[in-house]
Amino acid sequence: MHNKNGTNASRRAFLQRASALSVAGVATPWALNLAAISEASAATATDYKALVCVFLYGGNDYANTVTPYDPTNHALYQSYRPNFAHSRAALAATALNPTVVPLDSGGFQHQYALAPNLARLMPLFNDGKLAVILNVGNLVQPTTKLQYTQKTGRLPPKLFSHNDQQSVFQSSSPEGATSGWGGRIGDLFQSSNINSTFTCINVSNNAVFLSGNTAVQYQVSTNGSVPLAGLKNSLFGSATSSAALRTLMTQQRSNMLENEYNRISKRSIEANEVLTGALSSTPAPSTPFPTGNNLGDQLKLVARMIAAGPSLGAKRQVFFVSMGGFDNHDGMATNHPTLMTRLGDAMAAFYAATVELGVSEKVTTFTASDFGRTMAGNADGSDHGWGSMHFVMGGAVKGKRFYGTAPIVANGGPDDVGQGRLLPTTSVDQFAATMGAWLGVSNSELLALLPNLGNYNASTRNMGFV
Repeated sequence: MHNKNGTNASRRAFLQRASALSVAGVATPWALNLAAISEASAATATDYKALVCVFLYGGNDYANTVTPYDPTNHALYQSYRPNFAHSRAALAATALNPTVVPLDSGGFQHQYALAPNLARLMPLFNDGKLAVILNVGNLVQPTTKLQYTQKTGRLPPKLFSHNDQQSVFQSSSPEGATSGWGGRIGDLFQSSNINSTFTCINVSNNAVFLSGNTAVQYQVSTNGSVPLAGLKNSLFGSATSSAALRTLMTQQRSNMLENEYNRISKRSIEANEVLTGALSSTPAPSTPFPTGNNLGDQLKLVARMIAAGPSLGAKRQVFFVSMGGFDNHDGMATNHPTLMTRLGDAMAAFYAATVELGVSEKVTTFTASDFGRTMAGNADGSDHGWGSMHFVMGGAVKGKRFYGTAPIVANGGPDDVGQGRLLPTTSVDQFAATMGAWLGVSNSELLALLPNLGNYNASTRNMGFV
């Protein structure tokens, strides 16, 4: 007897596995990973909103990004990394003057400055469009230093491992996770989009962040969608051959697996045509983006896709972009400033583009990374850490503020577990839940898609920065 439920389960499993065959959209000629699955979602939306994740691969150095500026803490910071600390004079132009002075756990006031090469973000902070999240990182539950040292608390798996902590930040699970919280948000909003394919869009390499249980990340290059070569141009110089190839790839088959393969291929081909048409018929933002800046190129494509959103029928979208090079065990003084320039210039240009498009209050951008790094240096770099500082940017952000608890600057102090390695006081789950709620995810849905959120008091789950 034909088992309809069993067939549907197998069909879904095949689609989820097929979506994992690709490592990157630009390297996948058959473009299976471009398919998205239309299934009923739990959330609806009538307006437009987008969430943009900027992932900094390698573990960004928090102290040379958001730097202690008050004389006492700057002197401590400089003593821990004499070979690559920002001088206080160099920080004067980027010193932050928030509406509320950040406090540490002892109630003492802290002052901070942005890295000098992040100067283009200063106007956004001063205009209330940029906020700083203090000491956020991967946690399972609220954790004290005593629990860490005595190993009595539940800790994230495989701490300080690049691949695992990237995965934990993106999915709440170590390497090998099959879905991320960005993709799980996408699961909820697929039915709000006329074409669910354009719910989760990756302009970088494959990342678990955008993989949902039903939503599949749509991977594009900085130039747009990635067409199949044999269909983009005439196959062997013959339009008839191209048409025959398309028929072979899209026609229905009697074999279940062959049929699913062709159904996904058909959707991928059609998605390429839809996106190519939407981008070509929608004027791109005139805002200049930095040249020779790959992150800027990625965000420029995101801005173009947001501009084309009405043509794509999009109501909720989650984007992923990234840049690498942050594993700075050495060369911090020369490498990190260059990275900060690229980050600040790209983010500032992207915000300006959203203003030009009239959607700045509808787009929230945030930074993320494997982990922070140690305050104590190792000659001319820093080692793998834990908690870090991150940015949230957008017209809806309640900016010109710091959120979270300022860490006490001390090697081996109450807020670190060695070498100035911060014990996070804010979890990624709280960080994510705040943005998820802004998108329209309900409290019950947030608890389902963020598995550690229930370990926090209801009053602390939403940080209130957006």
